[in-house]
Amino acid sequence: MKIKTIHSGKLRAIVYNARARILQVKLDTGDTLQYSGVGEDLWRRLSSSGAAWSFYRDNIEEEFTAKKVSASAPAGGNPLDDLFD
Repeated sequence: MKIKTIHSGKLRAIVYNARARILQVKLDTGDTLQYSGVGEDLWRRLSSSGAAWSFYRDNIEEEFTAKKVSASAPAGGNPLDDLFD
Protein backbone atom coordinates (compact mmCIF):
# COMPACT_ATOMS: atom_id res chain seq x y z
CA MET A 1 0.00 0.00 0.00
CA LYS A 2 1.25 3.46 -0.86
CA ILE A 3 0.51 6.13 1.76
CA LYS A 4 1.13 9.84 1.39
CA THR A 5 0.42 12.63 3.87
CA ILE A 6 -0.85 15.65 2.02
CA HIS A 7 -2.11 19.12 2.92
CA SER A 8 -4.02 20.44 -0.06
CA GLY A 9 -7.50 21.87 0.29
CA LYS A 10 -9.44 19.43 2.44
CA LEU A 11 -7.12 16.48 1.74
CA ARG A 12 -4.95 15.27 4.61
CA ALA A 13 -3.74 11.89 3.37
CA ILE A 14 -4.10 9.56 0.42
CA VAL A 15 -3.58 5.79 0.39
CA TYR A 16 -3.43 3.58 -2.68
CA ASN A 17 -3.58 -0.21 -2.99
CA ALA A 18 -2.31 -1.02 -6.49
CA ARG A 19 -3.30 -4.68 -6.40
CA ALA A 20 -6.93 -3.89 -5.47
CA ARG A 21 -6.97 -0.57 -7.41
CA ILE A 22 -8.45 1.18 -4.37
CA LEU A 23 -7.77 4.78 -3.42
CA GLN A 24 -8.60 6.06 0.06
CA VAL A 25 -8.57 9.74 0.94
CA LYS A 26 -8.66 11.22 4.41
CA LEU A 27 -10.30 14.62 4.63
CA ASP A 28 -9.78 17.39 7.18
CA THR A 29 -13.15 16.42 8.71
CA GLY A 30 -11.68 13.04 9.71
CA ASP A 31 -13.81 11.20 7.14
CA THR A 32 -12.11 8.55 5.02
CA LEU A 33 -13.55 7.87 1.57
CA GLN A 34 -12.74 4.89 -0.62
CA TYR A 35 -12.80 4.78 -4.42
CA SER A 36 -12.62 1.48 -6.34
CA GLY A 37 -11.22 0.98 -9.83
CA VAL A 38 -8.65 3.77 -9.66
CA GLY A 39 -5.69 3.07 -11.92
CA GLU A 40 -2.08 3.47 -10.85
CA ASP A 41 -1.50 6.25 -13.40
CA LEU A 42 -4.27 8.31 -11.81
CA TRP A 43 -2.73 7.66 -8.37
CA ARG A 44 0.67 8.84 -9.60
CA ARG A 45 -0.81 12.00 -11.08
CA LEU A 46 -2.78 12.74 -7.89
CA SER A 47 0.14 12.07 -5.54
CA SER A 48 2.53 14.26 -7.55
CA SER A 49 0.10 17.06 -8.36
CA GLY A 50 0.96 20.56 -7.19
CA ALA A 51 -2.78 21.18 -6.79
CA ALA A 52 -3.90 17.82 -5.37
CA TRP A 53 -7.26 19.11 -4.09
CA SER A 54 -8.23 20.41 -7.53
CA PHE A 55 -6.95 17.26 -9.21
CA TYR A 56 -8.93 15.11 -6.75
CA ARG A 57 -12.13 17.10 -7.31
CA ASP A 58 -11.83 17.02 -11.11
CA ASN A 59 -10.54 13.49 -11.67
CA ILE A 60 -11.57 11.38 -8.68
CA GLU A 61 -14.57 12.89 -6.91
CA GLU A 62 -16.46 13.60 -10.14
CA GLU A 63 -15.53 10.34 -11.91
CA PHE A 64 -15.75 7.65 -9.20
CA THR A 65 -18.35 6.73 -6.58
CA ALA A 66 -17.18 7.24 -3.01
CA LYS A 67 -17.79 4.79 -0.21
CA LYS A 68 -17.40 6.23 3.28
CA VAL A 69 -15.25 3.79 5.22
CA SER A 70 -14.91 5.86 8.38
CA ALA A 71 -16.14 9.06 9.91
CA SER A 72 -14.58 11.38 12.40
CA ALA A 73 -14.63 9.88 15.85
CA PRO A 74 -13.68 12.52 18.40
CA ALA A 75 -14.04 10.31 21.49
CA GLY A 76 -11.94 7.27 20.60
CA GLY A 77 -10.15 8.45 17.50
CA ASN A 78 -10.37 7.05 14.01
CA PRO A 79 -9.12 3.45 13.74
CA LEU A 80 -7.62 4.26 10.33
CA ASP A 81 -5.50 7.10 11.71
CA ASP A 82 -2.53 4.73 12.08
CA LEU A 83 -2.49 4.29 8.31
CA PHE A 84 -1.95 7.99 7.79
CA ASP A 85 0.80 8.77 10.31
